[in-house]
Amino acid sequence: MSAYLAALILGIIEGLTEFLPVSSTGHLILAAELMGVHDEKGKLFEVVIQLGAILAICWEYRARLGAIIRGLPNDPAAQRFATNVLIAFLPAAVLGALFIGPIKSVLFQTPIVAAAWILGGVFILWTERRTHVVRVHRVEEMRARDALKVGLAQTVALIPGVSRSGATIIGGLWFGLSRQAATEFSFFLAIPTMFAATLYDLYKHGDLLGAADLGPFAVGFLAAFASAFVAVRALLRYIQHHDFTLFAWYRIGFGLLILVLA
Repeated sequence: MSAYLAALILGIIEGLTEFLPVSSTGHLILAAELMGVHDEKGKLFEVVIQLGAILAICWEYRARLGAIIRGLPNDPAAQRFATNVLIAFLPAAVLGALFIGPIKSVLFQTPIVAAAWILGGVFILWTERRTHVVRVHRVEEMRARDALKVGLAQTVALIPGVSRSGATIIGGLWFGLSRQAATEFSFFLAIPTMFAATLYDLYKHGDLLGAADLGPFAVGFLAAFASAFVAVRALLRYIQHHDFTLFAWYRIGFGLLILVLA
């Protein structure tokens, strides 16, 4: 397959799935294997195009993020928000740095990803069937211990197929966040998490890249940005009137299909 076509397809998949509770990593692993591009350079590509998706979040929330940055020197609310994001970021960052090697060598396999899809879907169904008591209606109301709990939930997403956004959003629901607050905090938490993951992989494996890779990487980057922008706006509209049950059944059905085919 053309490198540009593969980059376009993977970029669209990354953007559409990164912020939904369905695991972008799982979809990328599967798609890359089907297209025969799941080598070391392909794995690096899958990480780098995340930057396109995360820049879509930065653009969507540019006014809010700008206000927070400007308020950091003297605005307690901005300082509290930034501290909460940092607290939530640290658990996965530390565990990821310590165990990224074994995780990639052992867990990045189709049957494991499919099993994580299924179990994650079952957990979402369980979550949606329990009574949801909301303590935190807006991201700005979160306390440090709320952020830490969500950050600990994010560590489960180190297992490919779990879904980073799924772990943080569903974890947020368990810890008393509203759907809006849990979803938005998942978006904001993605910014340092995904930037760190991308920069780490570029530092470790950047020597795999050559001038010929710039074109396909740019295509994947732009495709991820555009599709993530659409997906984020659609998700924010969706959660105003729906729960996450649809995503749970999608995970279970797709995971079972992949297990059978695998």
